[in-house]
Amino acid sequence: MKIKRSVVVKAAAAAIAGGLQPVPPAIAAGAPEPPQPFGDQFPRLDSLAVGDWWKNAPHVNDAFPPPPMHVKRDQVVAFALYTHDCGVLKLTAQLFPLMPDEPREVRLELRRDGVWKEEARERVIYPGWSAHFRIPGWDATQSVPYRVRHGGEALFEGLIRRDPIEKDTIVVASMSCNSSRTTGMRPEIIDNLKRQDPDLLFFAGDQTYRHTEHTAGWIEFGLQFREIIRDRPTITIPDDHDVGHGNLWGENGKRSTLAGNADGGYQYPVEYVNLVQRQQTWHLPDPVDLAPLERGISVYFTRLRVGGVDFAILEDRKFKSGPAGKIPQMGPRPDHINDPAYDPNSIDLPGLELLGARQERFLKEWGHDWTGATLKAVLSQTAFCGAVHIHGGRKNRLLADLDCNGWPQSPRKRALEQLRRVRAVHLCGDQHLAVCVKHGIDTFGDGPYAFTNPALVNTIYGRWWHPQDEKPGPNPVPNSPLPWTGEFRDGLGNRITMLAYANPEDIADPKRRADGYGLVRFNKKERTVTFECWPRFSDSSQGNAAQFPGWPITVPVDANDARRPMAYLPELGFSGGESPVVQVISESSGEELYTIRVQGARFQPAVFAPGLYSIRVGRDRPDGPDMRGVRAAADPATAGNRIVSL
Repeated sequence: MKIKRSVVVKAAAAAIAGGLQPVPPAIAAGAPEPPQPFGDQFPRLDSLAVGDWWKNAPHVNDAFPPPPMHVKRDQVVAFALYTHDCGVLKLTAQLFPLMPDEPREVRLELRRDGVWKEEARERVIYPGWSAHFRIPGWDATQSVPYRVRHGGEALFEGLIRRDPIEKDTIVVASMSCNSSRTTGMRPEIIDNLKRQDPDLLFFAGDQTYRHTEHTAGWIEFGLQFREIIRDRPTITIPDDHDVGHGNLWGENGKRSTLAGNADGGYQYPVEYVNLVQRQQTWHLPDPVDLAPLERGISVYFTRLRVGGVDFAILEDRKFKSGPAGKIPQMGPRPDHINDPAYDPNSIDLPGLELLGARQERFLKEWGHDWTGATLKAVLSQTAFCGAVHIHGGRKNRLLADLDCNGWPQSPRKRALEQLRRVRAVHLCGDQHLAVCVKHGIDTFGDGPYAFTNPALVNTIYGRWWHPQDEKPGPNPVPNSPLPWTGEFRDGLGNRITMLAYANPEDIADPKRRADGYGLVRFNKKERTVTFECWPRFSDSSQGNAAQFPGWPITVPVDANDARRPMAYLPELGFSGGESPVVQVISESSGEELYTIRVQGARFQPAVFAPGLYSIRVGRDRPDGPDMRGVRAAADPATAGNRIVSL
């Protein structure tokens, strides 16, 4: 289906740029930056990029030091990354730390008709050494070369790609967990990605594991991936290690004081958390809800449309409850359960949060708005299930891990219901184990598909899918090369159907530790999604044989809602337009069954129980003709038909 460009560029009123995320106040000209911007309690935090940074060496116990922060002055612009959506371009320029006598200003230049012209200037923000550009009125139909300049010689060049709305298939590279214990470049990944040429890059978190040195770690990540970041839209969202945690339960921004942080909240100062988020997420489209959390921690959850695919970008740890003090400890630590007698229902307590009320409201509204979209997908840090049996080492079998989003179960169910209503797949990382599953909500297989990408570099924490009885579940994947596919309950009692997994063969062997990345192909014309899983050292020019066993996997978009139809509403014919948005609501329960963009000029809604239903239709939202009291028929042939004027 073709989406008119005039529809796409109509944006809701944007928040003022300065209010998108907290920005430190400007430092007076000539005044020195504070040497300890995070307070006396944290004198070494981000030490390689604050104070007299050029005098500070990597920590004595750091066996894997980051690249030097003191570079030639014509190289101080490390990299840039951008997105554009609904007529707004947002771009972040990341600089190496600047010397005291260097200008704190960066220029953005664009080349049109063969001529470079300065578009804007922005100040460099300390701490963090990033600069941020927001350009309204962006024409997404044209590709435009850009360059970021500092001083007289330093620059970074790239290409702002036009929106590929005409392409039938939109390709997303899905990546996470970039081990800082393996320093240096990532040429094997970059070479593959250049050949595969994705339309969008998605980094799901743990871009760096340098817990207390985010600026140095972020620059290291940028150097490793800037050759693909420079010329295509990029989503980066921080996960627990980016903000200095082993695990994170954000619990609306409270202060964490317990070792391991299972009490919920953040252990490092608000200013450090906001620095991480500013560097990694300011270039995303404006947040849909600007209100900060407790203590002033910023939010960034939002949406991005690329080529007619609408991506909801979630912060799946920011509002999540911490387990310590809320449920009994049933393992060696509050978030690990290995008591085989425990009842999963006993830890699904009222009041526990996962996405939080604000993001749940966002998902509902996002599901109603199909402006500029043919298909939808959800992006977040981690999986809505515990598709792992062995953690950290081959002998460490764990029944349940509360760090995954399979817990708490009730808000997990609500989240998956939101995805199912719009037939969206879920992409994420974090688990250090590539898996493709089909979620079950009320029955096995009735929910959406999900793909967890492998770790880019899997030297931090290995994980394995390995059922204890070493048997497949019911209804295994036919002819799969993998022995343990089929229907399972995870350690939290959630239903999952395992379609594929990529276990490490030998975590000590770089060629056998199952690191790599995912590619996801959204075919708008055929309404399919294909999940590909590529080993780090594969050669993508060899075709599918180079992928992990069990991939690629192609699924129909409509199978993200696999509830069995029990009845049918009248067939709808659309006058005055094709492929509208159709919403179906049960009048007895008030439940919204689904809100989807249909294909073509006719559509017959299916329902899952007899009764009366409301049908709402519109071009981009269900805000047009409203039919109420529509009775479902058991036989689609007897349900009748109606003509809807759009």
